[in-house]
Amino acid sequence: MRPNPWWTLPAGRTAKWWIVVVWLLLTVIAAAFAARLHSVQRDEAADFLPAGAQSTRVVAAEKRLPGGENAALLIVYDRPGGLTAADETAVRQRAGQLAARYRTGGGPPPQRSADGRALLVVLTFSKADFPPEETVPQIRKAVADRPAGLTVRVTGPAAMQSDVGAVFKGVDGTLLIVTTVVVAALLILTYRSPFLWAVPLAAVGLATALAMAAVYGLVKAFGLTVSTQSASIMVVLVMGAGTDYALLLVARYREELRRHADRHEAMAAALRGAAPAVLASGATVTAGLLCLLAADMNNTRGLGPVGAAGIVCTLVAMLTVFPALLLVCGRGVFWPFVPRFGETDPNRDGLFARLGAAIGRRRGTAALGSLALLGALAAGLLAWPGDLREGDAFTREPEAVTGYRLLGERFPQMSAQPLTVVVDTSRARLALDATRATPGVAEARQGRSGAARTEIQAFPKDRPESAGERATIQRLRDRLRAVGGDALVGGRSAEKLDEENANARDRQVVIPLVLVVVLLILAGLLRAVAAPLLVLGVVVLTYAAALGLGVLAFEHLFGFAGVDPTVPLLSFVFLVALGVDYAIFLMARVREDTLRYGSTAGAVHGGVGAVGGVLVSAGVVLAATFLVLAVLPFAPMIQMGFVIAAGVLLATLLAQLVLVPAVALLLGERVWWPARPAAAAPEAAEPLPLAVVPGDPVDR
Repeated sequence: MRPNPWWTLPAGRTAKWWIVVVWLLLTVIAAAFAARLHSVQRDEAADFLPAGAQSTRVVAAEKRLPGGENAALLIVYDRPGGLTAADETAVRQRAGQLAARYRTGGGPPPQRSADGRALLVVLTFSKADFPPEETVPQIRKAVADRPAGLTVRVTGPAAMQSDVGAVFKGVDGTLLIVTTVVVAALLILTYRSPFLWAVPLAAVGLATALAMAAVYGLVKAFGLTVSTQSASIMVVLVMGAGTDYALLLVARYREELRRHADRHEAMAAALRGAAPAVLASGATVTAGLLCLLAADMNNTRGLGPVGAAGIVCTLVAMLTVFPALLLVCGRGVFWPFVPRFGETDPNRDGLFARLGAAIGRRRGTAALGSLALLGALAAGLLAWPGDLREGDAFTREPEAVTGYRLLGERFPQMSAQPLTVVVDTSRARLALDATRATPGVAEARQGRSGAARTEIQAFPKDRPESAGERATIQRLRDRLRAVGGDALVGGRSAEKLDEENANARDRQVVIPLVLVVVLLILAGLLRAVAAPLLVLGVVVLTYAAALGLGVLAFEHLFGFAGVDPTVPLLSFVFLVALGVDYAIFLMARVREDTLRYGSTAGAVHGGVGAVGGVLVSAGVVLAATFLVLAVLPFAPMIQMGFVIAAGVLLATLLAQLVLVPAVALLLGERVWWPARPAAAAPEAAEPLPLAVVPGDPVDR
C-alpha cells in the first residue's frame, strides 16, 4: 500500500482537532490585520497610472508647488428665468467665504453666463489640507443656503473624486454580507441539509479573513496598489472558489462514506482522490492571476497578487480546516440524507451519466451545435460601443455628473474638465502662449508658481473624454514639447487618455502571456499537446461569447453607454483561469480513466457522468457570487460581474460538459497526441464507474 500523501493529514483522528485549534488562533490574529485593509486602499486615478505617464508626473510636480496638489471645484448657480441682483450678491458673498476658508491663493471672480442665467465659481484648494472626500460634502452643505429658486450644482474633478468615493463607502461590508447570504442559500439548495451548508461557509469565512490580512501585509511590505475594486473582487473570488472546492471535496467524501465504515478513512480516501485536482486547478488560477504583474496600470498589476493571495489562502483553508471541520461534525452533518456504509451511489445512473451517453451518440451534432451557439454570442462583439465615459459609470447620476451637464449648457467654453500644465518657471510665459494658441483650447490661465515650476490651467472646447478632447490633449503635448522646460499635461481628462493607452498596452502584453502560461500548465498536467490546445481554444471561445453577450446586455438590458476599458482584460484573465479550472476537473479524470481502462471514448462517457453534477453546482455558485457585484451602483463592477458570471455558466453548462467531450470523442486517442495512452481496449470490455469525482486513484 502506498503511503498517504501530506494532504491527507486533516483526516487524522487527533490532527483534525489540532488543525481546528490552530486555525481559530490564526483567525484571531488575522482579523486584526484584515480590519486594516480598508485603510490602505487607494482609489485615485493617479495612483493607478504608470509612474512614467505625463499625468502621473503632473500630480507629483503639483505636490511640490506651494500648497501641494490642488483639487478643483466648479460651482454652477442657475436660475432659468434669469439671475437677479440678489442672486449675484449672495453668490459673490458665498464665493468669498469659501475662498477664505478653502482656497490657497487667488482665483477668478464669479463668471456670468452669456445668457444671463448662471454664475460659475471656480474654487481650488489643497488636497493635503482639505481631502476632497470630506471637503466636497462640506461645500455642498454650505452652498445649499441660497436665494429661493436659485439651483446650484457642485462639480469638477474634486467633486467627481468625492462622488466615486461615496459609491464605494462601506462597500466591503455590504459585499461580504450579500455574498455570504447568496452562497448560504445556494449551499442549502444544493445540499438539502439544515447543517451541512454552514461548514463550507465557515471555512470560506476563515479563508477570507486570512486573505485580507495577507493582502494588507503585501501592501505594507511591497507597496502594492490595492483599490476598493480589487479588494471587492478578491472577496468574491475567495467566496466563489472556496465554495467550488468545498462542493468537489464534499461530493468525494460523501462517496467514500459509502465505501468506508470509518469516516476518517473515508476522508483520507477523499483527499487522496480530490486534493491533487484541487491543487492543480488552484495553481492554474494563481499562475493566471500573477500574469497581471506584467501590466503597466498599477491597479491592474496589483490585482494579480491580490487575487493570487486570495486563491492560496482559499486552497490552504479548504484542504486543511474544512476537512477537519467535516470530521468533527461526523456523518450527522449530512442529515437528512446521511450516506451509509455499503449503500449504492444514487448518482451512478443519473442525469449526467445519461448526458455523457447522449453526447457519445451525437458527438458531431453536439460539437457543431455548441460551436454555433458560442459563435453567435461572440458575434455580439461586432456591436462594440466604445469605452465607457467616467460620467456614465454611475447607475444613479451623482451631482458631479449633473453639474457637468449644466456647465456645458450654460458655459460651453468651460464644459470640459480643466487640464493642468506644469512647466519650468523660466518657460512659463512661452508655455502659456503656446497653450492658448493650441487648436481646441478654449481658455488658459496661469495658476500657482514656484521657484522651479509653474502651473497653467487650460480648458478644452470639447466635452470630456470625446475624440475632440483627446486630440486637443495630444496636440497640446506636442506643442509644449517644442517649448521645452519639461512641460507636462495632466488633469482628469489627460489621466483618462493615459489610462486608455496603458490599458491597450496591457491587453497586448498580458493576454498572450496568460495563454502561454496556462497552456504550459495544461500540457504538464495532461501530458499532451492536443488536449491542452482543445481546452484552451474552447475557453477562449467561451470568453468571446461571454463578452459578446455582455456587450448586448450592457446596451439593451442595463442601458450602459460603453464598456469600461478594464473589463476585457480582467474578465479574460478570470475566465481563462476559471474556465481551465473546470476543464482540469473533467480532463484529468478522463485521462486517468483512459490509462485505467484503455479507452478514451469510454473515459469521456464516464468523466461526464462523474463530474457533471459537481461542475454544474460549482459553476452556478461561482456565477452567483460574481453577480453579487451587480449590487454596486458602479457600471464597471456590474459589467465585470456580468461577463464573468456569464462566462462561468457557459463554461460549465456548455463548453466543458458538451463541447469538450464531443470534440474529444471525435478525436479519439489523438486527443492525447503526441503521447499514446495505454493499449486501447474495446469500450464495452470493462464498465466504467460513473459516480466518482476527479482524482480517483488508480489502485482502488
